[in-house]
Amino acid sequence: MLPLAQANLAQVRAVFTDVDGTLTTHGLLPSATVRALEWLAAHGVQVVLVSGRPSGWGECWARQLPVAGVIVENGGLAFVRRKGRLHKVYAEPSRVRLANRLALTRHVNAALEHVPGAQLSMDSVATEVDLAIDYAEEASLGPEGAGRLEAFLRKRGVTAVRSSVHVNCWLGPFDKRTAVESFLREEWKTSLRANERRYVYVGDSFNDQPLFQAFPLSIGVANVKDVELEHPPKFVTRAREGKGFGEVADAIGRARRTRKATP
Repeated sequence: MLPLAQANLAQVRAVFTDVDGTLTTHGLLPSATVRALEWLAAHGVQVVLVSGRPSGWGECWARQLPVAGVIVENGGLAFVRRKGRLHKVYAEPSRVRLANRLALTRHVNAALEHVPGAQLSMDSVATEVDLAIDYAEEASLGPEGAGRLEAFLRKRGVTAVRSSVHVNCWLGPFDKRTAVESFLREEWKTSLRANERRYVYVGDSFNDQPLFQAFPLSIGVANVKDVELEHPPKFVTRAREGKGFGEVADAIGRARRTRKATP
């Protein structure tokens, strides 16, 4: 991973970003991070949140934060604004979602019995598409326990991948990458280019890897170095968590000012 200072951010028009461990610091959303989001929005840089958190969180974020859209449940659904109104867009039709949800519940219940101490995340009640097993938020299973859960579920055909706090589980051919690609196509009528410089992605964990692969300007906040990723981001900040995101916002600001000052 290269230092963030080596990234060319002069043409950035939008930031797609994870939330937990990327915007948050020790589980909280600091005022400095909110100010960074506000600065980006005020200067014409749109922000889209891309999280494993549930639908209930996504609607709240979409209504209360200065963001252009929110993708949640690892791509299972998104909140988008069209002509000033908030809309909920699902990755799959209702009939498929219902069948998958019933099957997923059976698989996850089996996983909870298989790994002692495993429990659904407190916010799973607010999910519609995926389910989350807590390994590092209120539970203390550690990486080993998370790995056992992932292995058990994957053998049963479930997509299971860690965020910084949960093992997110779902059935269906979607992830953060397919959801972002759909958002770009349907909402902004564009797509990712081979040498994309308009958009960056910022993240910190395993479930961010599809977007680290997809975005030429992929950035990890410094705590991404705590996990061994098969597909790490291209660039990394000096600071961890929310301060790392602030570093990205500052770097975009400097790059834009330099570009304007160049004759």
